[in-house]
Amino acid sequence: MANTTSAKKATRKIARRTAINKSRRTQMRGAVRRVEDAINRGDRDAAVKAMAGAEPELMRAAQRNIVHKNTASRKVSRLARQIAKLGK
Repeated sequence: MANTTSAKKATRKIARRTAINKSRRTQMRGAVRRVEDAINRGDRDAAVKAMAGAEPELMRAAQRNIVHKNTASRKVSRLARQIAKLGK
């Protein structure tokens, strides 16, 4: 348990940031899920449209340190490659 006033304040700040980060992470995962669902259905047009929303969402999450930037880049790359395979 925090003893000092500053430690108590830090605990409150961490709790607020955690709630915000959880929300952003959920939003990012939802965007990725929409792309994956479209890929699984084989719907290239829907996948491309969903990817247009998911890529900025992933990069924004990386910018805000919710996920590592390389993780975000890797996810974008893999999704783009899967969408490209649909076109063939």
